[in-house]
Amino acid sequence: MDAIEKDLLLKIADIHDVPEGAYNIRTNGKATARNSTANIEVLSKTDGKDGVEFYVKAGTKKESLHIPVVLSKAGLQEMVYNDFYIGEEADVVIVAGCGIHNCSGAKLESRHDGVHTFYVGKNAKVKYIEKHYGAGDGMGKNVMNPQTVVYLEEGAVMEMETTQIKGIDSTARLTTAKLKAGAEFIVKEKLYTHGEQTADTDFVVDMDGENCRADIVSRSVAADKSKQNFVSTMNGNAPCYGHTECDAIIMDEAQVKAAPCLSAAHVDAQLIHEAAIGKIAGEQLIKLMTLGLTEREAEEQIIKGFLH
Repeated sequence: MDAIEKDLLLKIADIHDVPEGAYNIRTNGKATARNSTANIEVLSKTDGKDGVEFYVKAGTKKESLHIPVVLSKAGLQEMVYNDFYIGEEADVVIVAGCGIHNCSGAKLESRHDGVHTFYVGKNAKVKYIEKHYGAGDGMGKNVMNPQTVVYLEEGAVMEMETTQIKGIDSTARLTTAKLKAGAEFIVKEKLYTHGEQTADTDFVVDMDGENCRADIVSRSVAADKSKQNFVSTMNGNAPCYGHTECDAIIMDEAQVKAAPCLSAAHVDAQLIHEAAIGKIAGEQLIKLMTLGLTEREAEEQIIKGFLH
């Protein structure tokens, strides 16, 4: 890997060198490094689609899987399908992410579209961390459209942490989940847009099993002339608890829309939604500026704390 690709890996997956455990590193449309372990198997798909299948054995504990994607070739566009089969009682951490460096000197679009499908077995637990980052000369567009599909068996837990750091001109993020009895789905989304970037986030959660739970929290900052659209739909089809929250800071000439939607089909479905959009409070800026910060530096500190 060259210096640019190594820098992208560091930003999206905190990888300085070859990671420990199982991994699949994809660079410019091809798998460039791969490793399986005794408990996690990494295999190319055999259904004709471009992507990988990951198999985590039942009972696997304290193991990790790294699956970063790097695009440094300007104008490259790809569609990738990854499937994850998590065995019963397993407990694993999956670190994903995509970094694009588009330095074409021309208006070329670099694009990564991906579909990640998770089949999480009974009483298994998955922590999924995904970061998106873009860089380049600003001439071409960096586009990412991640789709995440989650199936949680009885008692399964999936925790997602998704972060869009900077430099993504356009993104459409779709997440769907189906929960069986006692399952739990937790999402923490952090999103920052600037310039004329656009970001669409869409969550659809079907709570089908008794005593299942879902908690979706999105924090975002929209600056300059960027546009964000947040939609979250929770369907309570059984005795369950669901909470969805969108909290956004709007700046400059940006636009933010939030549309939480709740649908109850059972008398014991407890569903809550919260949405708040507003600018940075003046007293917060003044307080930091009295400590010697400029207005821009104060804004940066507030945004950093908000998205932490």
